[in-house]
Amino acid sequence: MTARCVVITDVGPRDGLQNQHKILAVEQRIALVQAIAAAGVPQIEIGSFVSPKKVPAMAATEQVCAGLGSAGFTTPTVVLIPNMRGYELACGANAETVTMVIYASEGMAQKNAAMSMSDAETVTLDILRLATHDNIRVIVTIAVAFTCPFDGPTAPSTVTRQAEKFLLAGADQVVLADTIGAAHPQQVQLLCAELVGRHGPERLGCHFHDTRAMGLANVYAAIESGIRHFDSSIAGLGGCPFAPGASGNVATEDIAMMLQQMGFDTGIDLKKLMQASDFVQTLLSSAPGGRAKAWLRSFLAQ
Repeated sequence: MTARCVVITDVGPRDGLQNQHKILAVEQRIALVQAIAAAGVPQIEIGSFVSPKKVPAMAATEQVCAGLGSAGFTTPTVVLIPNMRGYELACGANAETVTMVIYASEGMAQKNAAMSMSDAETVTLDILRLATHDNIRVIVTIAVAFTCPFDGPTAPSTVTRQAEKFLLAGADQVVLADTIGAAHPQQVQLLCAELVGRHGPERLGCHFHDTRAMGLANVYAAIESGIRHFDSSIAGLGGCPFAPGASGNVATEDIAMMLQQMGFDTGIDLKKLMQASDFVQTLLSSAPGGRAKAWLRSFLAQ
Protein backbone atom coordinates (compact mmCIF):
# COMPACT_ATOMS: atom_id res chain seq x y z
CA MET A 1 0.00 0.00 0.00
CA THR A 2 1.36 3.41 -0.99
CA ALA A 3 1.33 6.50 1.22
CA ARG A 4 -1.46 7.97 -0.95
CA CYS A 5 -3.74 4.95 -0.47
CA VAL A 6 -6.27 4.88 2.39
CA VAL A 7 -8.25 1.76 3.34
CA ILE A 8 -11.77 2.33 4.64
CA THR A 9 -13.73 -0.34 6.50
CA ASP A 10 -17.45 0.41 6.48
CA VAL A 11 -18.86 -0.71 9.83
CA GLY A 12 -22.44 0.33 9.08
CA PRO A 13 -23.85 -3.22 8.86
CA ARG A 14 -22.58 -3.83 12.40
CA ASP A 15 -21.86 -0.67 14.40
CA GLY A 16 -24.42 1.25 12.39
CA LEU A 17 -27.30 -1.17 12.86
CA GLN A 18 -26.73 -2.28 16.44
CA ASN A 19 -28.22 0.86 17.98
CA GLN A 20 -31.24 1.26 15.66
CA HIS A 21 -34.81 0.81 16.81
CA LYS A 22 -35.74 -0.93 13.58
CA ILE A 23 -34.26 -4.40 13.23
CA LEU A 24 -33.49 -5.43 9.67
CA ALA A 25 -34.15 -8.88 8.26
CA VAL A 26 -31.18 -11.01 7.23
CA GLU A 27 -31.98 -10.41 3.56
CA GLN A 28 -31.97 -6.64 4.12
CA ARG A 29 -28.64 -6.81 5.93
CA ILE A 30 -27.14 -8.81 3.06
CA ALA A 31 -28.50 -6.32 0.52
CA LEU A 32 -26.96 -3.44 2.48
CA VAL A 33 -23.54 -5.13 2.53
CA GLN A 34 -23.78 -5.76 -1.21
CA ALA A 35 -24.71 -2.14 -1.90
CA ILE A 36 -21.70 -0.88 0.06
CA ALA A 37 -19.41 -3.33 -1.73
CA ALA A 38 -20.75 -2.23 -5.12
CA ALA A 39 -19.36 1.24 -4.38
CA GLY A 40 -15.85 -0.19 -4.09
CA VAL A 41 -15.48 0.01 -0.30
CA PRO A 42 -12.48 -2.30 0.29
CA GLN A 43 -13.61 -3.93 3.55
CA ILE A 44 -16.96 -4.25 5.36
CA GLU A 45 -17.84 -5.22 8.94
CA ILE A 46 -20.95 -7.32 8.33
CA GLY A 47 -22.11 -8.17 11.86
CA SER A 48 -21.17 -9.40 15.30
CA PHE A 49 -21.43 -12.57 17.34
CA VAL A 50 -22.78 -11.00 20.49
CA SER A 51 -25.74 -12.04 22.61
CA PRO A 52 -28.94 -11.51 20.58
CA LYS A 53 -30.70 -10.71 23.86
CA LYS A 54 -28.40 -7.75 24.43
CA VAL A 55 -28.10 -6.65 20.79
CA PRO A 56 -31.15 -7.98 18.88
CA ALA A 57 -30.12 -6.28 15.65
CA MET A 58 -27.11 -8.61 15.39
CA ALA A 59 -29.03 -11.88 15.75
CA ALA A 60 -28.45 -14.39 12.94
CA THR A 61 -25.12 -12.95 11.82
CA GLU A 62 -24.15 -16.50 10.86
CA GLN A 63 -26.99 -16.38 8.31
CA VAL A 64 -25.63 -13.12 6.91
CA CYS A 65 -22.23 -14.78 6.52
CA ALA A 66 -23.77 -17.83 4.84
CA GLY A 67 -25.93 -15.73 2.52
CA LEU A 68 -22.98 -13.69 1.34
CA GLY A 69 -20.94 -16.85 0.87
CA SER A 70 -23.58 -18.55 -1.22
CA ALA A 71 -23.87 -15.39 -3.34
CA GLY A 72 -20.16 -15.54 -4.17
CA PHE A 73 -19.37 -12.32 -2.32
CA THR A 74 -15.67 -11.43 -2.65
CA THR A 75 -15.14 -8.15 -0.76
CA PRO A 76 -13.15 -8.79 2.45
CA THR A 77 -15.41 -8.95 5.49
CA VAL A 78 -15.04 -8.55 9.25
CA VAL A 79 -17.16 -9.72 12.18
CA LEU A 80 -16.94 -8.41 15.73
CA ILE A 81 -16.60 -10.83 18.65
CA PRO A 82 -16.85 -10.04 22.39
CA ASN A 83 -15.23 -13.14 23.86
CA MET A 84 -14.06 -16.71 23.21
CA ARG A 85 -17.59 -17.93 22.53
CA GLY A 86 -17.91 -15.24 19.89
CA TYR A 87 -14.66 -16.45 18.32
CA GLU A 88 -15.99 -20.02 18.18
CA LEU A 89 -19.17 -18.83 16.47
CA ALA A 90 -17.15 -16.76 14.00
CA CYS A 91 -15.04 -19.80 13.16
CA GLY A 92 -18.21 -21.81 12.58
CA ALA A 93 -19.38 -19.14 10.16
CA ASN A 94 -16.06 -19.26 8.25
CA ALA A 95 -15.13 -15.70 9.18
CA GLU A 96 -12.10 -14.25 7.40
CA THR A 97 -11.31 -11.55 9.97
CA VAL A 98 -12.53 -10.94 13.52
CA THR A 99 -12.44 -7.78 15.60
CA MET A 100 -11.92 -8.28 19.31
CA VAL A 101 -12.52 -5.31 21.59
CA ILE A 102 -10.29 -4.48 24.55
CA TYR A 103 -10.82 -1.53 26.87
CA ALA A 104 -8.76 1.46 27.93
CA SER A 105 -10.92 1.89 31.05
CA GLU A 106 -12.30 -0.40 33.73
CA GLY A 107 -15.69 1.29 33.59
CA MET A 108 -16.21 0.52 29.91
CA ALA A 109 -14.89 -3.03 30.28
CA GLN A 110 -17.44 -3.77 32.97
CA LYS A 111 -20.38 -2.05 31.27
CA ASN A 112 -19.73 -3.40 27.77
CA ALA A 113 -18.36 -6.88 28.47
CA ALA A 114 -18.86 -7.61 32.18
CA MET A 115 -15.14 -8.25 32.57
CA SER A 116 -12.05 -6.35 33.69
CA MET A 117 -9.56 -4.69 31.36
CA SER A 118 -7.05 -7.39 32.24
CA ASP A 119 -9.51 -10.21 31.56
CA ALA A 120 -10.37 -8.77 28.15
CA GLU A 121 -6.68 -8.57 27.27
CA THR A 122 -6.08 -12.15 28.40
CA VAL A 123 -8.96 -13.49 26.31
CA THR A 124 -7.71 -11.53 23.31
CA LEU A 125 -4.23 -13.02 23.63
CA ASP A 126 -5.81 -16.49 23.73
CA ILE A 127 -7.83 -15.70 20.60
CA LEU A 128 -4.71 -14.47 18.82
CA ARG A 129 -2.99 -17.77 19.49
CA LEU A 130 -5.96 -19.74 18.15
CA ALA A 131 -6.40 -17.47 15.14
CA THR A 132 -2.81 -18.06 14.04
CA HIS A 133 -3.59 -21.79 13.86
CA ASP A 134 -7.01 -21.20 12.24
CA ASN A 135 -5.64 -18.74 9.64
CA ILE A 136 -8.01 -15.98 10.75
CA ARG A 137 -6.97 -12.32 10.84
CA VAL A 138 -7.48 -10.48 14.13
CA ILE A 139 -8.13 -6.78 14.54
CA VAL A 140 -7.80 -5.52 18.11
CA THR A 141 -9.90 -2.43 18.77
CA ILE A 142 -9.09 -0.32 21.83
CA ALA A 143 -12.41 1.06 23.04
CA VAL A 144 -12.59 4.50 24.72
CA ALA A 145 -9.04 5.24 23.56
CA PHE A 146 -9.54 8.94 24.26
CA THR A 147 -12.36 9.34 26.80
CA CYS A 148 -14.63 6.97 28.72
CA PRO A 149 -18.23 7.92 29.62
CA PHE A 150 -17.77 6.28 33.01
CA ASP A 151 -14.13 6.94 33.97
CA GLY A 152 -13.38 10.19 32.16
CA PRO A 153 -10.29 11.03 30.04
CA THR A 154 -8.09 8.10 29.07
CA ALA A 155 -4.37 8.27 29.80
CA PRO A 156 -2.42 8.07 26.52
CA SER A 157 0.07 5.78 28.27
CA THR A 158 -2.68 3.19 28.69
CA VAL A 159 -3.37 3.17 24.97
CA THR A 160 0.29 3.09 23.93
CA ARG A 161 0.88 0.16 26.31
CA GLN A 162 -2.05 -1.78 24.92
CA ALA A 163 -1.19 -1.05 21.30
CA GLU A 164 2.39 -2.21 21.76
CA LYS A 165 1.31 -5.32 23.63
CA PHE A 166 -1.02 -6.51 20.90
CA LEU A 167 1.10 -5.51 17.94
CA LEU A 168 3.93 -7.55 19.46
CA ALA A 169 1.50 -10.40 20.10
CA GLY A 170 0.71 -10.59 16.39
CA ALA A 171 -2.51 -8.63 15.91
CA ASP A 172 -3.03 -7.89 12.24
CA GLN A 173 -4.21 -4.41 13.16
CA VAL A 174 -4.80 -2.25 16.24
CA VAL A 175 -7.58 0.32 15.95
CA LEU A 176 -8.01 3.31 18.27
CA ALA A 177 -11.72 3.84 18.89
CA ASP A 178 -13.16 7.18 19.95
CA THR A 179 -16.20 5.29 21.22
CA ILE A 180 -18.28 8.28 22.35
CA GLY A 181 -16.92 10.88 19.93
CA ALA A 182 -15.18 12.93 22.62
CA ALA A 183 -11.72 13.27 21.07
CA HIS A 184 -10.39 16.48 19.58
CA PRO A 185 -7.86 16.79 16.71
CA GLN A 186 -4.86 17.73 18.84
CA GLN A 187 -5.35 14.64 21.04
CA VAL A 188 -5.65 12.49 17.96
CA GLN A 189 -2.59 13.98 16.30
CA LEU A 190 -0.36 13.52 19.34
CA LEU A 191 -1.40 9.94 20.11
CA CYS A 192 -1.39 8.77 16.49
CA ALA A 193 1.96 10.41 15.74
CA GLU A 194 3.50 8.68 18.76
CA LEU A 195 2.18 5.27 17.73
CA VAL A 196 3.13 5.69 14.07
CA GLY A 197 6.60 6.79 15.15
CA ARG A 198 7.01 3.68 17.29
CA HIS A 199 5.36 1.06 15.11
CA GLY A 200 4.84 2.46 11.61
CA PRO A 201 1.41 3.03 10.04
CA GLU A 202 0.82 -0.34 8.41
CA ARG A 203 -1.03 -2.02 11.30
CA LEU A 204 -2.70 0.99 12.90
CA GLY A 205 -6.18 2.36 12.33
CA CYS A 206 -8.77 4.74 13.80
CA HIS A 207 -12.51 4.60 14.47
CA PHE A 208 -14.25 7.92 15.09
CA HIS A 209 -17.77 8.89 16.09
CA ASP A 210 -19.21 12.27 15.15
CA THR A 211 -20.97 13.13 18.41
CA ARG A 212 -19.54 16.66 18.60
CA ALA A 213 -19.13 17.24 14.85
CA MET A 214 -15.38 16.60 15.05
CA GLY A 215 -15.28 13.19 13.39
CA LEU A 216 -13.93 14.43 10.07
CA ALA A 217 -11.48 16.80 11.76
CA ASN A 218 -10.16 13.86 13.77
CA VAL A 219 -9.78 11.79 10.60
CA TYR A 220 -7.74 14.64 9.11
CA ALA A 221 -5.53 14.82 12.22
CA ALA A 222 -4.92 11.07 12.03
CA ILE A 223 -4.14 11.28 8.29
CA GLU A 224 -1.60 14.02 8.96
CA SER A 225 -0.03 11.73 11.59
CA GLY A 226 0.38 8.90 9.08
CA ILE A 227 -2.68 6.72 9.74
CA ARG A 228 -4.02 5.09 6.57
CA HIS A 229 -6.78 2.78 7.87
CA PHE A 230 -10.16 4.08 9.03
CA ASP A 231 -13.54 2.75 10.09
CA SER A 232 -16.61 4.68 8.99
CA SER A 233 -20.31 4.04 8.56
CA ILE A 234 -22.58 4.42 5.59
CA ALA A 235 -24.93 7.39 6.04
CA GLY A 236 -23.37 8.18 9.41
CA LEU A 237 -25.15 5.33 11.20
CA GLY A 238 -23.83 4.18 14.54
CA GLY A 239 -23.75 4.38 18.29
CA CYS A 240 -22.94 1.97 21.08
CA PRO A 241 -25.90 0.81 23.22
CA PHE A 242 -23.57 0.45 26.22
CA ALA A 243 -21.79 3.81 25.96
CA PRO A 244 -23.93 6.80 27.00
CA GLY A 245 -23.51 9.71 24.62
CA ALA A 246 -22.22 7.73 21.65
CA SER A 247 -23.82 8.89 18.42
CA GLY A 248 -23.25 7.92 14.80
CA ASN A 249 -19.91 7.11 13.28
CA VAL A 250 -18.26 9.53 10.91
CA ALA A 251 -19.99 8.94 7.58
CA THR A 252 -18.27 6.95 4.84
CA GLU A 253 -19.52 9.52 2.32
CA ASP A 254 -17.78 12.34 4.17
CA ILE A 255 -14.46 10.52 4.59
CA ALA A 256 -14.40 9.32 0.99
CA MET A 257 -15.18 12.82 -0.32
CA MET A 258 -12.50 14.50 1.81
CA LEU A 259 -9.82 11.96 1.01
CA GLN A 260 -10.48 12.01 -2.72
CA GLN A 261 -10.35 15.81 -2.79
CA MET A 262 -7.04 15.62 -0.91
CA GLY A 263 -5.65 13.32 -3.60
CA PHE A 264 -5.80 10.02 -1.71
CA ASP A 265 -6.85 6.79 -3.40
CA THR A 266 -9.73 5.00 -1.64
CA GLY A 267 -11.00 2.90 -4.54
CA ILE A 268 -14.51 4.17 -3.81
CA ASP A 269 -17.02 5.30 -6.44
CA LEU A 270 -18.82 8.27 -4.86
CA LYS A 271 -21.92 7.97 -7.05
CA LYS A 272 -22.42 4.34 -6.09
CA LEU A 273 -21.66 5.17 -2.48
CA MET A 274 -24.45 7.73 -2.56
CA GLN A 275 -26.77 5.02 -3.87
CA ALA A 276 -25.83 2.82 -0.92
CA SER A 277 -26.43 5.75 1.43
CA ASP A 278 -29.87 6.35 -0.11
CA PHE A 279 -30.64 2.65 0.23
CA VAL A 280 -29.90 2.50 3.93
CA GLN A 281 -31.94 5.66 4.46
CA THR A 282 -34.83 3.87 2.78
CA LEU A 283 -34.34 0.88 5.08
CA LEU A 284 -33.96 3.03 8.19
CA SER A 285 -35.71 6.36 8.43
CA SER A 286 -33.30 7.21 11.29
CA ALA A 287 -30.19 7.20 9.07
CA PRO A 288 -28.82 10.77 9.19
CA GLY A 289 -26.75 10.72 6.02
CA GLY A 290 -23.30 12.26 5.74
CA ARG A 291 -22.81 15.94 6.52
CA ALA A 292 -21.72 16.54 2.94
CA LYS A 293 -24.53 14.51 1.38
CA ALA A 294 -26.60 17.42 0.07
CA TRP A 295 -23.53 18.99 -1.54
CA LEU A 296 -22.37 15.65 -2.93
CA ARG A 297 -25.76 15.00 -4.47
CA SER A 298 -25.65 18.35 -6.26
CA PHE A 299 -21.99 17.98 -7.29
CA LEU A 300 -22.38 14.45 -8.65
CA ALA A 301 -25.47 15.43 -10.62
CA GLN A 302 -23.47 17.93 -12.69
